[in-house]
Amino acid sequence: MKIFNLLFCLLFIFSAALQYNDPDPYVWIPIYLYGAILCWLAFRGKYYPGAYLLGILIYTAYAAYLFVAEDGVLDWINHHNAENIAETMKATKPWIEETREFFGLVILIVVLAIDYIYAKRKIKRRVV
Repeated sequence: MKIFNLLFCLLFIFSAALQYNDPDPYVWIPIYLYGAILCWLAFRGKYYPGAYLLGILIYTAYAAYLFVAEDGVLDWINHHNAENIAETMKATKPWIEETREFFGLVILIVVLAIDYIYAKRKIKRRVV
């Protein structure tokens, strides 16, 4: 778990840094840094199940919104034939930006869920 959390901590810091030129960096930099901080703490052996759940809930709600938004994931699938969203770094079409943001949230949700499950099992082992 240490390597997993260090790897994702660095990945989330890098992702936050890339948001500097994004149209809404004030939203995405904190989103990625929250995940980075929790991964750093987990790397150090400090687990906070409540913080993981908070992140999972907020990120899931935002991901659901991006999924059904006007230029969201459903629009990308249904009206744009799920065209390549990784062809270039520049998001020239609105559904590209929204879809990339959706998948960023999915990665965050999965990582926080893994840490949450690990933390709960670790706490359960201590109690028994």
